[in-house]
Amino acid sequence: MAELVVTEDVAGRAVEAFLEAAPRLIALAGGRTPRGFYERLATVEYAWADVDILFTDERCVAPDHPDSNVGMVRDRLVSRLSPGPRVHAMPGASCDADGHEFDLRMDFGDLRLDLVVLGLGEDGHTASLFPGDPILEERIRWVGRVERPDHPRITLTLPVLSNARVGMFLVAGESKRPALGRLLGGDQLIPAARVRSDRVLVIADPAAAG
Repeated sequence: MAELVVTEDVAGRAVEAFLEAAPRLIALAGGRTPRGFYERLATVEYAWADVDILFTDERCVAPDHPDSNVGMVRDRLVSRLSPGPRVHAMPGASCDADGHEFDLRMDFGDLRLDLVVLGLGEDGHTASLFPGDPILEERIRWVGRVERPDHPRITLTLPVLSNARVGMFLVAGESKRPALGRLLGGDQLIPAARVRSDRVLVIADPAAAG
């Protein structure tokens, strides 16, 4: 069952949850809502040199493209940290899901995330796991490629997201209210509700929570 926290300060509460979890192996989401969290997190004293950063998903674009999640996280967080974390960027330019999975398996063996930061789409998607996509049934692969109208994408799969100690959804805006209700209700028709981390924490603003 997901835990819901409603707050006007989603970024600030997310920082508190981050520090409570004290993660060393994390996966970060793209999108608009996490940006303020990353900027706030960059000002917090933390043992970043001991941290490995992965990504939940990436569009198949170069890291300097405006749509790149890797580029956004670099600009809002990683570039502001010294010493910084080890960053395992998804290869957006090559869109090589197989190669990225090979690298992760070589680096980590068994991928057990301490914290995964997730967003929530109006259609209930999270990472690049969209309703009805065959990748939702993946049980073995860690990383897969997804075709989308804007850009192809690379995404972590449900086995990885559900193996995390903490899955933290950041949700903002009235347009997300129906999807949030479905997530909290455990509606298995939306991908977000299929994330079964040890602890699922949803931090939402009042507009989203209703």
